[in-house]
Amino acid sequence: MKQFGKIFGFELKGYFKNKIFVGVTIFLVAAIAVVMFIPNIASLFGSGGENKRPIMLVSSSDAQLLSIVGDYFDKAFGDYEVRVTDESIEDIRKEILSGEAECAFVLDGITSYTYYVDNLSLSDGNILIADSVLQEIYRLDAMIRYGLTPEQAAQIMTTEIESTTATLGKDQVKNFFYTYIMIFALYMVILLYGQMVASGVATEKSSRAMELLITSAKPVNMMFGKVLAACLAGLIQLIAIFGSALIFYNINKNAWSGNLIMQSIFNIPVDLFLYLPTFFILGFLIYAFLYGAIGSTASKLEDINTSVMPITFLFIIAFFVVIFSMMNGNVDNTVMKICSYVPFTSPMAMFTRIAMSSVAWYEIVVSIGILMASVIGVGFLAARIYRVGVLLYGTRPKLGAIIKMLFRR
Repeated sequence: MKQFGKIFGFELKGYFKNKIFVGVTIFLVAAIAVVMFIPNIASLFGSGGENKRPIMLVSSSDAQLLSIVGDYFDKAFGDYEVRVTDESIEDIRKEILSGEAECAFVLDGITSYTYYVDNLSLSDGNILIADSVLQEIYRLDAMIRYGLTPEQAAQIMTTEIESTTATLGKDQVKNFFYTYIMIFALYMVILLYGQMVASGVATEKSSRAMELLITSAKPVNMMFGKVLAACLAGLIQLIAIFGSALIFYNINKNAWSGNLIMQSIFNIPVDLFLYLPTFFILGFLIYAFLYGAIGSTASKLEDINTSVMPITFLFIIAFFVVIFSMMNGNVDNTVMKICSYVPFTSPMAMFTRIAMSSVAWYEIVVSIGILMASVIGVGFLAARIYRVGVLLYGTRPKLGAIIKMLFRR
């Protein structure tokens, strides 16, 4: 236990002394802070005084039509200060070009108008709103002309359909965004830190440091110390990134009140915060042990990328199975259910099903139990491969040769 503690502490300290590790963490936290503060930062570049709504001009030669349209436009364009005017086209152009007004609708009739704007942006949806409003006015006018009273026509046009959605399971639309982000974070961290574990072991072997270490510490302590240190470093980095995002979002919550996607991302149920570290730790460990074992069989650092390719492909396949299932809206398909119990795919598959579907408690317990047993088994197997890997130099050994040496006393 003393050997394990020393190895674990040494490896963990190495991560925190690594400038790239610290720099990437600080950069991501700073980037998240900038994103979360964007609405408040943008307001600093606005019109320095009071927060004024942009002005929209509405003009027509038909005074009666202009009166009706003005009221409707005022309700439809809530972000604008709608002003009804009888100014000439030239005066309206001048006001828009000088910035006194942002845009204008000049009506030729109920079904015809000209939209004036200085710079037409990609996000300008004013024409679509105006078309809808004028179509409603046209229908209302037609009803009155065909014999309905204005009150009857208004009642028909303003009748709203009431509906209530009763979700008996999980709302996949609300859960999609934060589930995707968590799965992608898990994918990136496992690949990144798994590669770092494999590279670290291969570097020790190529420098002959492994031969000295193996004589003073047991292979189990060496392997578990390295992998658990990497796991804790990755978990701390994730907590720093997600924790800062949550803090910055709550600071700027009012500024993001109108953004449904942002609200969905941070509207994470408490129970998922318990499942996330569980599946992250177990999923990380099983892959990190495999990466570490393969790293010990490589004679040169250059061989690592080729050696770990089968494991990387396995993990990428698991990631895409989950993503495709999420995109199709069916996370309870047969493949996902099978993957929920396979230890190499269950960290992502079962977590996704928990987040976006209704999973029985005993299914979760069985999945976590299989994953825990597999982690322990793969960990001790990786330690044995690590011990054998000290003797393997020269050409990259074949799988059969490694298996024979594992069972040789």
